[in-house]
Amino acid sequence: MTGRPFRPEPFAAAVTGIGLVTAAGVGTEATWRAVTEVTDPPCVPHRPELDGLPCDFMYTITGLDPRAELGVAIARLMDRFAQLAVIAAREAVADAGLDPAVWDAGRVGVVIGSAHGGLPFYDEQHTLLTERGARRVSPKLAPLTVVNGAASSVATDLGVLGPSQAVSTACSSGTVALGTAHQMLRTGACDIVVAGGAESVCSRLLIASACQLKAVSTRREDPTAACRPFDVHRDGFVVGEGAGLLVLERPEHARARGATVRAHIAGYAASSDAYSAVAPEPGGLGIERALRAALADAGVTAREIGHVNAHGTSTVSNDLIEATVLHRVLGEHPLVTSTKAMTGHALGASGGIETALTVLALQHGLVPPTVNLDAPDPAIPVDVVSKEARPAAFDAAVKTSLGFGGHNAALVLTRA
Repeated sequence: MTGRPFRPEPFAAAVTGIGLVTAAGVGTEATWRAVTEVTDPPCVPHRPELDGLPCDFMYTITGLDPRAELGVAIARLMDRFAQLAVIAAREAVADAGLDPAVWDAGRVGVVIGSAHGGLPFYDEQHTLLTERGARRVSPKLAPLTVVNGAASSVATDLGVLGPSQAVSTACSSGTVALGTAHQMLRTGACDIVVAGGAESVCSRLLIASACQLKAVSTRREDPTAACRPFDVHRDGFVVGEGAGLLVLERPEHARARGATVRAHIAGYAASSDAYSAVAPEPGGLGIERALRAALADAGVTAREIGHVNAHGTSTVSNDLIEATVLHRVLGEHPLVTSTKAMTGHALGASGGIETALTVLALQHGLVPPTVNLDAPDPAIPVDVVSKEARPAAFDAAVKTSLGFGGHNAALVLTRA
């Protein structure tokens, strides 16, 4: 059977709440202030767990004690990535003005993306197994490390009785989770979905592998300047931890309860490169397909896009490929930024964190700068905001994400 793919009627999900926990700041207000004002350097300390590796540093959340925030008994039942997700979810739900005690729990869903789940706990337990024997291995290994740990923990914490799902599409996981939530609302399966991404992977095994792959920066002499998206001297990404969750609602549900709508997610699309386990297709055709399809899904033209929060990881080839596609599809006018130099590359959480920042950019008419962009790569053909935030009025924006395995995703967001 041939013909055009089926497209449902246009649908714009209302974003009514945001929750952020990042290396730039704990809470939405703190993170937004950090990425726009850039008065303090991000926290990128040496991590003892990574001693001896070419990359021994990582963007790290400070000023947060999950046990104090959640209670010791509850926190002990979650790996750190799930703890961060629950903290972010609580903020997002409160920001949306929702009360889980009175909502229709069967009409609420949860979709959270993560690339690696509780991988650090695997490291710890493997060491115990090899050094002290099987009897020392924790019976909580499975529930603490599975990728669905964040989704199940958030659903349990909020008393959600609707669908609870995990998404794992490498570094596009958070964006795909939000797209999945958009589709749940569009079909009428839910009235409310808490969605985004969560990640915390200070794993010696993972970082050692990334070093061998030459994917991460080895700028050990100056870790805060190591992540430099679109800069001619970029040499790889720097891992970060965090969670970014949004409350999405059916527009009529948000209107009926008088909710304040921050923005809308109006379009979503995903694609596969079918090319490599670790590298994007050199022509960028996969992310281009996702971007064009997301624009069509939203009914928005390329000319209407005023801002792009790019994947922008600070890797040599990925930044160039993505920027070339953005220019090819959207032209020269959108203001492009990568906020990873302030948050780190939070892997599966990146899409959630960066979509939240895109919502805030739409709300405030302010595009965060790409930090550490000291020597812009002359081959990058787009207008990358650097040094300081740039005021701009725009009605539509794009968030792009690419992941290992060729997983591409794009969201189109519009002003409320």
